[in-house]
Amino acid sequence: MNKKIKILLAEDEASLGIIIKESLESRNFEVILCEDGELALKHFKKSNFDALVLDVMMPKRDGFTLAQEIRQTNKNVPILFLTAKSQTEDVVKGFKIGCNDYIKKPFSIEELIVRIIALTNKIQNTNSTKFPIGLYTFETESQQLIFNDKIYKLTNRESVLLEFFVNNKGQVLERALILNAVWGNDDFFSGRSMDVFITKLRKKLSLDTTIEIINCRGRGYKLIF
Repeated sequence: MNKKIKILLAEDEASLGIIIKESLESRNFEVILCEDGELALKHFKKSNFDALVLDVMMPKRDGFTLAQEIRQTNKNVPILFLTAKSQTEDVVKGFKIGCNDYIKKPFSIEELIVRIIALTNKIQNTNSTKFPIGLYTFETESQQLIFNDKIYKLTNRESVLLEFFVNNKGQVLERALILNAVWGNDDFFSGRSMDVFITKLRKKLSLDTTIEIINCRGRGYKLIF
């Protein structure tokens, strides 16, 4: 992640908004916090954002109304709704309006981060399927690592894991974050599996000594090159 992911956060519950903002900023996100939908719309019109995190129930403009107005001029920016509502019709309404994801309160910050990264990566990667990693070329469509005349075929899990690292280059990724993003859970067995897959990727990337997947003790992993 060479540049910070810029988030527009609209949440009218002040204490929750501050917690989310500070938690995201501590993980190298840039966050603009608004306490109502009207202010959020003003900020959206003045600046570019990588993703929008919108509470559904807000004063002046609710999240649904805000998203509808935004979608009239911008069809691509990822929108994630925060809501206490659990009715199926509210979820359906959100997706019909054009949201990309939905998370119900209460939620963990780690889950929110996983969802935001997944959304922004999905948007950022649509125009490219090839990534330089040091002296390697990583082709996501064919799931191959290429080094001169050597071609390493990656499994689907290896490819998804490596792409997650590349999109967050230089950042310490907590174990739970990687596991939830790539494995879908952070239980003990998935953790053991992740360690094995990281060992495999290290071996395949070993022809370029400037590339390292560093084990940050007690925290997680970081890809540098």
